Amino acid sequence: MFLQTQTSQNIENYTSALKAIGAFSNLFSSSDKPFIQYRVAENAFCKAFGADNLARADVAYDAIINGCGVGIKTFVLSGSSKIEKVAEFNSRSSELRMLKGLDLANKLADFRNERIEFADRLYNTQNRVYHIIGRDKLLIKVFETSYDLIDKNSIEILEETKSSLKFKDALNEYNFNFSKSVLMKRFVIPQECIEINVEILEEPINVLLNLAQPSLNKQIDAAKVKLQNAIGLLTQEELIPFVDYVILPLYSPEAKKKLKEPIVPIKSQLNQWNAGGRKRDPGEVYISIPSKIRNNAPDFFPEKDVIFNLKIPNGKVLSAKVCQDGSKALMTNPNKAMADWMLRDVLMLNENEVLTYDKLRKIGYDSVKITKSTEHDYFIDFTKLDEYESFIEKISEAQDGQFKLFL
Repeated sequence: MFLQTQTSQNIENYTSALKAIGAFSNLFSSSDKPFIQYRVAENAFCKAFGADNLARADVAYDAIINGCGVGIKTFVLSGSSKIEKVAEFNSRSSELRMLKGLDLANKLADFRNERIEFADRLYNTQNRVYHIIGRDKLLIKVFETSYDLIDKNSIEILEETKSSLKFKDALNEYNFNFSKSVLMKRFVIPQECIEINVEILEEPINVLLNLAQPSLNKQIDAAKVKLQNAIGLLTQEELIPFVDYVILPLYSPEAKKKLKEPIVPIKSQLNQWNAGGRKRDPGEVYISIPSKIRNNAPDFFPEKDVIFNLKIPNGKVLSAKVCQDGSKALMTNPNKAMADWMLRDVLMLNENEVLTYDKLRKIGYDSVKITKSTEHDYFIDFTKLDEYESFIEKISEAQDGQFKLFL
């Protein structure tokens, strides 16, 4: 497990942060069980262990460190186990509604496993683990459990009702809620875990006000510094659509809207290599930048043909630029670098194999999110089905200056 590979100092820093964050629970809840918001849990984990935070991406993992994919969950403990959400299949609900019993369980296994394996390919992970922050009365329990694929060969139906399907495989128990299209997994609480006693502050606002006061002395004691660092984890990065990030479709939005095949153009975009007129390299591809993006985010990308860095999820940095008339295409240099990563490594297409929308639908992702870090540094991440359409709906809100997205 991951924690077994960490130094005692890293673990102490982590538990100290959780203890301090839990102390401020009365800011959000009157319960005697510490409150730790899930994004704060992810921030604390990544800061303590130096992991890459995947908050900007919609993938199976919350963090990546040393080739290990980490799913970070925080929930209130009750008894010896707890059923918690592990996946949501809203975009696939129409397919799932047609199935029952073992057929439904097998299809859920396909969707769940493909999502995990897609993340493994995306981030080049060799291991995976669930990292749990369980909250009990004035106590936090930290433990880890395996992050398994669903074993289709050992699936057994436990119960099926009008509202849910319960099933298990050789390793885990699952519960699928029909109305919410949510898959849940039973997490068993182990006997051995890290226990953190938490003293919940009665008046946390007063403590915050005190910390906000300028210090009379230039020297601040170590305990206060630790507390301030922990409070810093309560803040979340605020990204503004069309300014800090854009969503680009890997298909034709018009064709998708009209349900007109091919939804992914056969001879352009990621299938540009298939265009006629001349002999083309199998790696000749680009991602389209639709006019709605160019018109509403005219200064998001550098000017045409200006090179910038594009960091892909596995940590590698590609050389990229916008090109073509009207700066309507995103390409890499060499051009095949994008094809090697996206088409070969992630989507697992062979050379000269056409990308179809069915392929994108199967993996559950049909667009990419480009996040701007500096004028010359950008990130690219896959985003779930229909995310581009949802993003475009925000144009009017963004123009009114009212919309801000919290990650």
